Amino acid sequence: MIAVTLVLLAVFVKAEDTICKMLQTQPDEPLFAKDGDIIIGGIFSFHNSIADEKPMFKEIFNIKEFLFAKTMAFAAEEINNNSNILPGISMGYKIYDDCSSVPLAMKAALALVNGLEKSVTNFSCTKPSNIYAIIGMSDSTPTIAVTTSIRSYHIPVISYYSTCACLSKKLDFPTFFRTIPSDYHQSKALAQLVKHFGWTWLGALSSDNDYGNAGIAAFIEAVQKEGLCVEYAHSIYRNSPREKVLTLVDIMKRASSKVIVVFATFSDLEDLIKELFLQNVTSLQWIGSEGWISSEYLATKENYSVLKGALGLAISNVIIPSLPDYLNDIRPSEIPKSIDLNMSWVSAFNCSLETEVLRNISCIEAPRQISNQYTDVPEVRIANNVYKAVYAIAHSLHSLFECQCNLTNDTCSDKSKVEPWQVREFVNYTTSYGENVYFDENGDPVAKYDLINWQMSEKGTIKFVNVGLYDSSLLAGKQFSMNNVNSIFCLKCQLEYKSNEQRDQCILKDIEFLTFGEIMGILLVILSILGTMVTLTVATVFFKYRQTPVVKANNSELSFLLLFSLTFCFLCSLTFIGEPSDWSCMLRHTAFGITFVLCISCILGKTLVVLMAFRATLPGNNIMKLFGPRQQRFSVFSLTAIQILICALWLMLSPPFPIKNMQHYNDKIILECDLGSAVTFYSVLGYIGLLSIMCFILAFLARKLPDNFNEAKFITFSMLIFCSVWLAFIPAYISSPGKYTVAVEIFAILASSFGLLFCIFAPKCYIILLKPEKNTKKVLLGKNQPKAC
Repeated sequence: MIAVTLVLLAVFVKAEDTICKMLQTQPDEPLFAKDGDIIIGGIFSFHNSIADEKPMFKEIFNIKEFLFAKTMAFAAEEINNNSNILPGISMGYKIYDDCSSVPLAMKAALALVNGLEKSVTNFSCTKPSNIYAIIGMSDSTPTIAVTTSIRSYHIPVISYYSTCACLSKKLDFPTFFRTIPSDYHQSKALAQLVKHFGWTWLGALSSDNDYGNAGIAAFIEAVQKEGLCVEYAHSIYRNSPREKVLTLVDIMKRASSKVIVVFATFSDLEDLIKELFLQNVTSLQWIGSEGWISSEYLATKENYSVLKGALGLAISNVIIPSLPDYLNDIRPSEIPKSIDLNMSWVSAFNCSLETEVLRNISCIEAPRQISNQYTDVPEVRIANNVYKAVYAIAHSLHSLFECQCNLTNDTCSDKSKVEPWQVREFVNYTTSYGENVYFDENGDPVAKYDLINWQMSEKGTIKFVNVGLYDSSLLAGKQFSMNNVNSIFCLKCQLEYKSNEQRDQCILKDIEFLTFGEIMGILLVILSILGTMVTLTVATVFFKYRQTPVVKANNSELSFLLLFSLTFCFLCSLTFIGEPSDWSCMLRHTAFGITFVLCISCILGKTLVVLMAFRATLPGNNIMKLFGPRQQRFSVFSLTAIQILICALWLMLSPPFPIKNMQHYNDKIILECDLGSAVTFYSVLGYIGLLSIMCFILAFLARKLPDNFNEAKFITFSMLIFCSVWLAFIPAYISSPGKYTVAVEIFAILASSFGLLFCIFAPKCYIILLKPEKNTKKVLLGKNQPKAC
């Protein structure tokens, strides 16, 4: 098995060596090394290699990984200076650069376990290893590869960053340990976090690698057990083609879920967040894993517009005493064997080793000046895991050496009695700063995370605020604890309130109703007053010319009553504008219902008069005696009384009342009138509709009766407009949100009122004012018209 591994490794590393040589590194040699009685290995990604289209490679020196490696060295030196741990035994280390390459990570691991630092072809499978444990890597995929490749050596591998659950003792990886909980624990914590805030409909994204795929699969399994639903789940990778990114953005835009759980690394999210920013997709609530939630690399103002308010789990932040000072005192001269690393240092800090000057900042002072790249808080979280990993090895070896002493009663100076494969049970211990560290049967520490929230500071910078803690060692239901530092966590705003932009206090929601002061309200008021004035003008003209044939022939009494009712129809629309109150809600609907029935009753009476008048011209027909002025008045008021009775029952049983609609919008309140009894409201509308249809049918039948000035044809056209307006009103009324619902209702009232006014009275006013020669009895009866031959 080892032989096959070596052959395959030799094939793969040939290309990867080219990359590392272009980066001016030497993968066969450790970058950092120190002799000791016992040696531990480390594999870090000091360089990231990115291929472009040509292909060429761009060098990126990863200062964060450099920080982690120096933390490992710091921990070893601290242990050597501590007489309580491994007394009389010195700890050394060998630290390799894998250039962010899986084959080179495997090559470095095999170099460590064989004790050789030259060519892969020189590896020996028989030489015992002098490495007691290996600390690494920064990603799940190389961790799996390394653990698999050195499996037969039984040398412990401790992951300080990788969380992949597939590396478990249950899956026959007896020498794998973590200082960060597995993705199973993190996924379970994320599921409980989502449930804690009451989010039940989710989207899910993940990196398309071992870390993301295993993590999101565990998360989906966990949320399903909690009774939550996932609308979609997709993966993305840092080199994904733009077409895939655009497709994913389109899916997120069309999805109804607004909470997105992301199990990914920050580098895999960069292109997606950029595209979401360009398309202004900023209304999602992001829930993140530790792989990106505290990444300052993503924390730009552009990204914040997309990720603002993001919540997620981060590795607990602990400041290790003396580590910041140790890191700030590092100099490039401490690495004399690696000129390439010195050059990377120069590139990273943009300074000169020869002149040691850059804008008055020397390379020696660069680490102190550029602290946000070198010793920032998010990365200290990871450095603490490296620190704990070194101490875990030291405490385990210390326990083994003590056991050997008790068995042999020797001085315990012979380290050869302890083999690397014996380091299989890491003992619990307490760090120098008081943190308890212990491992379960799967090599996992207790799942303990800080709950991080993205917020904007007063200075306009993005900060990661610690708003809570997750501790899996606590009882169920008490594993999440929230800090009282932000309203989004500790205070749910009341229904009439919303959170401000900073999300640090509750403010009143905006109130929405149709006001007299806004443009739409002003226009509707103008139309209402204009309609009233035109109606009164027509009434004045009719009153002045009330003795003329046109006015008399068209039933002047019903005409004046119709004009009176139309005046109130225009005025009742004003009751719909302004803040709803008890009286306005009751008045607006009842006044509208009664005045329109009065209008339609007058028009129905005029239509019946036309029909009766024609019947009366037939020999021996005295029907007009049965439908004289008294009967006309009685029919109008009888029909109107029925509507008054319906409205009275409405007001007595369940009258309309003002309400605050908080369901339609999340950020504002709609003040509107509740109908009270929907049955009576639809009865009011139905009764108006019934009279309108009757009037339309009768007018349509009478439109061609032989008369020089037949009013029925004008009534037919007016009722056609009236019915069309109110048929169109129903779907518009249902689909219009907020104040636009009221505006649609007012528009229907005004449109139908203007239709009745102009269709019925405009022809009459035209003759009265502009064609007075036709306002005679002879013309009206058609006696002055020439007879046809």
